[in-house]
Amino acid sequence: MMRAFVYLIVFFSFFDLFAQLPIMSPLAESLGAAPFLIGLAVGMYSFSNTIGNILSGFWTDKLGPFTVLVIGLLSTGAALLFYGAAVNAWTLLFIRFVHGLAAGFITPAAFTYLANHTANEKKGQGAAVSGAFIGIAAIAGPAFSGILASRTSEIYVLAVIGVVMTVLGSAAMVMLKKKRPAVPLSSQTASVPLLVLFRSPLVRKAFIGAFLLMFSQGVLAYMLPLKVERLGYGAQTSGLLLSTFGLTAIVVFLSPVNRLFDRLRPEKTFPFGAAMMGVSLLLISQAEVPVLLHSIMAIYGVGFAFLFPSINSLLVDAVTVESRGRAYGCFYAFFSLGVVAGSSVTGALALSPLQGFIGTGFLLVAAGVFVFSQSLKKPSSSS
Repeated sequence: MMRAFVYLIVFFSFFDLFAQLPIMSPLAESLGAAPFLIGLAVGMYSFSNTIGNILSGFWTDKLGPFTVLVIGLLSTGAALLFYGAAVNAWTLLFIRFVHGLAAGFITPAAFTYLANHTANEKKGQGAAVSGAFIGIAAIAGPAFSGILASRTSEIYVLAVIGVVMTVLGSAAMVMLKKKRPAVPLSSQTASVPLLVLFRSPLVRKAFIGAFLLMFSQGVLAYMLPLKVERLGYGAQTSGLLLSTFGLTAIVVFLSPVNRLFDRLRPEKTFPFGAAMMGVSLLLISQAEVPVLLHSIMAIYGVGFAFLFPSINSLLVDAVTVESRGRAYGCFYAFFSLGVVAGSSVTGALALSPLQGFIGTGFLLVAAGVFVFSQSLKKPSSSS
């Protein structure tokens, strides 16, 4: 029951993120924001969210995930309700900063809580289930906000999500406080310097995997609509292609296939997932028929479904229980940075969809080959 509730928190944390995508630009524009400020308002969330992730990691290790999770949920709910007070672009920017910062507290604390309450032999399956909830949020969030905003307003959508987050925070105070972890905690809380985490090869692989996973997502979100448009198809085709990827990933996450994530070492499933995603992007660069594009996006979804649990397992294997908070904080900071870098780098370099997909595809394949070659040399240590 407790784990199901935390999965629900993970779902709504990402639902909050994805629900913003269709409505934030129109909201900023309605407040009189110039194009530059519109882009700044959209990106401000990711910027402050990265800060929140890192702070959450440190505080989770010091205070425990329960306290940080409750603070994150309640403060995020308050920030969402505060959008109604935005009167111009500058107040919107301030609210976006606070919202991203507060929401950044939730994910590292929630995943630390799950890791502490999941037996080690089932950590891969646990990460897969989490990934499924994230995938469902990625599909449901934009659809929910787009439909509801068209009938009401962007502020109303944000307020509804704010109420949900506040309710979740209040419920967490009751449901999670006295739960004891499945993984025993040591009697002494070791204060591990942040730089020490980066000395572990497994941690570095997990962080690189997180960055590349979301870098490819940023490139896909930026380049796929452009490619589809150049092929003469509408925005609906882009949405259906992204849904194909999301639904495929969810099926893998929730099917018996997820048992492989505990039976196989993550150093083996990481290369498979990264290579499948990379090859898919290379194929997308050449494909021109919608049916073929849908098939390739399904392959991309399988790769995503293998890579996400792999990097989670690498992280759990590599760090002590006392350091999980800051490890997950940095982990999701790399997630946020990856999304921003994926879209901004390709945009700054003025890459075409062909160049963007080929470059990112080769990058993912190279990462998969590197991790696989490293796994053949010697057994990875968790230090």
